[in-house]
Amino acid sequence: MDSHVAVTGAEGFIGSHLVEQLVANGYHVRAMTQYNSFGTRGWLDGLPAAVLDCVMVIPGDVRDVSTVTKLVAGCHTVYHLAALVSVPHSYEAPRMHVETNVLGTLNVLEAVRAAGIPRVVHTSTSETYGSARYVPMDENHPQTAQSPYAASKIGADRVAESYHHAYGVPVVTVRPFNTFGPRQSLRAVIPTVICQALEGRREIHLGSLSPVRDFTYCGDTAAAFLAAGGAPDDAVVGKVFNVGSGEAISIGDLVALIGEIVGSPLQVEADDQRVRPDSSEVSRLVCDSRLFRSTTAWSPQLTLREGLELTVKWFSEPANRSRYLSTTYAI
Repeated sequence: MDSHVAVTGAEGFIGSHLVEQLVANGYHVRAMTQYNSFGTRGWLDGLPAAVLDCVMVIPGDVRDVSTVTKLVAGCHTVYHLAALVSVPHSYEAPRMHVETNVLGTLNVLEAVRAAGIPRVVHTSTSETYGSARYVPMDENHPQTAQSPYAASKIGADRVAESYHHAYGVPVVTVRPFNTFGPRQSLRAVIPTVICQALEGRREIHLGSLSPVRDFTYCGDTAAAFLAAGGAPDDAVVGKVFNVGSGEAISIGDLVALIGEIVGSPLQVEADDQRVRPDSSEVSRLVCDSRLFRSTTAWSPQLTLREGLELTVKWFSEPANRSRYLSTTYAI
């Protein structure tokens, strides 16, 4: 069963790219998708038939123990990506974020423990650090919960850590900084800017332009998960690894770069509903991923500009952009 792996959150942005890469590397994937009565499977529905031939889709919810238990049975590695990931939505629904992100992680870890799965790769986020106290930010940077979302992910990380120490569950925690690329939702800044620009708008509605972020293309982030899943136990189990480019850019400069790529200068119009509360805004995130690079030989293959060019190309396809409502602020 070494070729059988499980992915929670498989229908999502990073999850669907991970599924593609796993299949390309010869794995058979059990993909948990969020159940809905329409029978849709998120971004998995758009994957080539040759990829889906190697994927068993299991609709469910990480908050449901029985579905998670069914998902992981017989698998060699479990990649746990299922989570609610929106900071603005966490202001509106903090309990939902805790139930999904903390209790959902608990269910995955308990199922892995009961089944004796050799490896579980748990997904963290750079938001757990809060605003940078120093840069670049390594794994020892203090954690600060500046939003209910960040708090829920810190809680999930601590549950994963506890299961490793208390029960010997072979957990590897991957902590990506900002990921971008095709299939990302409009709650994120890059697809928001690109979609508005491609629709001919020259005044882009955004929140604050001053925050600084470290962006990694989705294919490189997915490759990091594969590297974490395939590394020797003594090198990665029980450890946390930052994943990012190490290159920082302000949101304002990012908008200018996207405008350059689409061939038209862009102006920003402030939108109050997109602005976080002052004490909740994470002002600066810059990744130090030297530990992960030296442990696994992973490194990003695309620059920010190269990734943005691919992303603009993908969103330029009407069939892709039609899945988005760019006139609506997505939280």
